[in-house]
Formats: sequence, C-alpha cells, structure tokens
Amino acid sequence: MEMKRVDGERKRDLTLYTLSTCIWCKKTKELLKELNVGYDYVDVDLLSADDRDEAMEIVKRFNPRCSFPSLIIDGSICIVGFDEKKIREALKA
Repeated sequence: MEMKRVDGERKRDLTLYTLSTCIWCKKTKELLKELNVGYDYVDVDLLSADDRDEAMEIVKRFNPRCSFPSLIIDGSICIVGFDEKKIREALKA
C-alpha cells in the first residue's frame, strides 16, 4: 500500500487514514497543514481491493469501529474523527 507524504515539520510519526469524500478527513488535513506538520496519509476508498483490505486491518487495530479519519501517532495512539483539541495536544501545537 502506497502512502502519500505531506511535507512539514516532523514533530511525531503521523499516519492518517482518510476517505477522499469525507469533510472531517479534509478538516484534519487542513489542520495539520495549518500546523505545518508533516505526515503520511492514504485515502482508503481510492485503494485497490487488496490494499484497501490491508489498510482496514491496520485501522481496525487502532479503531475497531473503522471510522474516519483515523490519525495514528507514533504507531501507538489513535485519534478518531476530527478532534482539534486532541490533535493540538498530541502535537503540542
């Protein structure tokens, strides 16, 4: 599965799982851009079937409801949905 990279300051290791049509996913991307934070992301709905299955297995480990956006921080913390306060706290922004 190929991730896309957004350049910015690498405060933490961030991976964002999104849907291309989700307004909350877009808001999360906008917030990370505003904070000048670098991250990797993938629009799960645009993946091939095999890659989509792989992405959903990863999301399910952190977010059993498999809702979007799912922001994985340092491979251990997951912020589900657009939660600006939690994102800012996690990034100390």
